Amino acid sequence: MIVLAKFIAAIVLSVAALTALAFVFSRWEAARIAARYPNIGELTDVGGFRMNSLHWPQPAVADLPPLVFIHGASGNLRDPWGAFFEPLKDRAEMLFVDRPGHGYSERGGAENLTPAGQSDAIATLMRKKGITRAIIIGHSFGGATAASFALRHPEMTEGLLFLAPATHPWPGGVDWYYDLANLPAIGPAFCHTLALPAGLLQLRKGITHVFSPNAAPAAYIDRAAIPLVLRPANFCDNARDVANLLAYVTKIQPRYKKITAPAIVITGDSDDIVLEEIHSRGLKRDLPHSELLWVRHLGHKPDYIATDLAIAAIEKIAGKPRDLESIVREVEARIAPRT
Repeated sequence: MIVLAKFIAAIVLSVAALTALAFVFSRWEAARIAARYPNIGELTDVGGFRMNSLHWPQPAVADLPPLVFIHGASGNLRDPWGAFFEPLKDRAEMLFVDRPGHGYSERGGAENLTPAGQSDAIATLMRKKGITRAIIIGHSFGGATAASFALRHPEMTEGLLFLAPATHPWPGGVDWYYDLANLPAIGPAFCHTLALPAGLLQLRKGITHVFSPNAAPAAYIDRAAIPLVLRPANFCDNARDVANLLAYVTKIQPRYKKITAPAIVITGDSDDIVLEEIHSRGLKRDLPHSELLWVRHLGHKPDYIATDLAIAAIEKIAGKPRDLESIVREVEARIAPRT
């Protein structure tokens, strides 16, 4: 019995030592990540907490209405900024936002656990920046936030562009680490110890999976500052968002038919992250003024792989004549697997 007790004590001490080491490493590495990817935006009080955004003012000659970009899960404002800023900087006023709890935005209250509260925060931020109406562009999780924005703030919604959106109830759940990070007590402990070192080991594999079957741009990880989500507080907030999304869209999806803004949905037939036949086809069915662009050989990142198509969709929402189906065919020809 004494030997067994000593053995158990040794295991407990070893686990405690490894946990402490992981905690120290996570704090140290989180500081290094923040130094590597400093804030390029500006913090604005939106009522009890601060949201971070990058606001590009209206150019002298703008041919598009203001554009608001909402990133997906595990992202931050640098993700859409890296895809859309250069081609659109001379054409429109743009607002790139860190959703609450992401990038450099503070989390705020419990209302920000869902896209509803996050969309309200974005609306407040827009007003603070002098933007009264805009085309709202949402990728992945940002699609649910964009849909909620249109429901809650129709007077501010010029139109909607959904890029590989996550907006409808789906079978099954989410990856185990999201559920684990969302547990009381255990979740924060996981976020502050093991999540960051494990995430670093899986980072490149994860990016490859997100873009698959398309190739990720060579500098994408740094361009989009993806490691920011591995910082403990960000990881926990991101996990809570993802873990709560299914229940939220199950509740809100029946209301989508009330959205009157024009909408375009761009999705790929090879998306392994979001079930496009459920979400994108669901939006086409539910939104009364919507168009679905279904792109063969396209994965979960139309913002980077089909940027030209996304910009043409923005132009069409703005009232410009665009033959989007012909551009779809051009994109498909460009990304088709080589044989």
